[in-house]
Amino acid sequence: MIRNYEDLRKVEIENIDEIKISDATLREGAQMPGVVIKSEDKLEIYKYLSKIGIEKVETFLYKDRDKKLAREMIDLGFEKPEVTGWIRAKKSDISLLNQFEEIQETGVLMSVSDCHIFDKMGFESREDAKDQYLAALQEVVDQGIRPRCHIEDVTRAEVEEFVFPFLEDVLEIAPNAIIRVCDTLNYGIPFYEKLPYSIPKLVEEIDKIGAKDIELHVHDDYGLGVANVLAGFEAGANWGNLTFMGLGERSGVAELEKVLLFLEDRLGVEKYDLSVLKEFADYLEENGNYHVPNNKALVGSNVFAHESGIHTDGVLKNPMTYEPYPPEKVGAKRKLFIGDSSGKEVVAQKINNLLKEKGYEINFKKDDQEVKKIYDEIQKMYDENQRESSILDEELFDLIQGHISLGG
Repeated sequence: MIRNYEDLRKVEIENIDEIKISDATLREGAQMPGVVIKSEDKLEIYKYLSKIGIEKVETFLYKDRDKKLAREMIDLGFEKPEVTGWIRAKKSDISLLNQFEEIQETGVLMSVSDCHIFDKMGFESREDAKDQYLAALQEVVDQGIRPRCHIEDVTRAEVEEFVFPFLEDVLEIAPNAIIRVCDTLNYGIPFYEKLPYSIPKLVEEIDKIGAKDIELHVHDDYGLGVANVLAGFEAGANWGNLTFMGLGERSGVAELEKVLLFLEDRLGVEKYDLSVLKEFADYLEENGNYHVPNNKALVGSNVFAHESGIHTDGVLKNPMTYEPYPPEKVGAKRKLFIGDSSGKEVVAQKINNLLKEKGYEINFKKDDQEVKKIYDEIQKMYDENQRESSILDEELFDLIQGHISLGG
């Protein structure tokens, strides 16, 4: 019997204790067209990630403002997130890392699909691409920096013919390298069993090659970002690379907040603080030129908003009826609205809440005549097409004063 949040049975996967999160909001997220995140706001984002308990964050180092931000994050001295770099597999990029002795890990971009190798990068052969990637990898390792190999566009690549043999060479040079599975166009599928599209199969095969750490960076072009990350975890991957609210190129990538909620609520992982997620979203909306959709899962303004009579009545009797997790878990609050589909229960509740806010100790029930009169007057507005929006609190108070004696 599941009637309370505590009754919800947890989902079990084998490597649950090994799962960790790295964040790409400051790199991938900041590349989202139309979103402008100033340096001071990036530092605040880093602070939010620290409050949540995210293990790593990745950042560019190309521009002076990138370097300044990296230095400011490092100088905060936070235990988490660890500040890591991001470079292309070019020797010219590796010199950027020399300016930060505190950076002990860097992403290394290694594009593996033919579209990228030949059309984007202009290599004459896959072998030429592999040689450049391995040479850069060797130099990173020689400098004592742990590589995180970004295997870009792997779900469109010749994985058995090229990618898997290439990864064997990678792991021979850097046995402790993190192998990042980059589903760049979201061609990956969480339930399919054939390569190169199967995310679980890719993870399993890379694990067989000998990778100790496998990370998932999944775009959301088909809306399968979060599903593919979770499928990868179930298959044995132990890192997820995510962005807050899915910010990123095109359709963005798998959302940090959704994965965190699933880890805690469904898998029982309790090492992250989700209570700042709504505040974090509000901050980005105010400072990042990004509009949070009202129905955005976890952090949208309507996620815990109820108007219809059936829903509000159920939530008031038992929140779990229509709220899969408590709003407080993500730092949100429940909101009740009165509209054309509202019943007397929510009208009574809103009246009581509003009167309490104004200092009146009066408590009405849905069958009281005063509530019925106010309810009928509200419904008349909608029946006669006098309004197309919810009833505002100040409008409700005017109705209350017209039907309820509040004394002097």
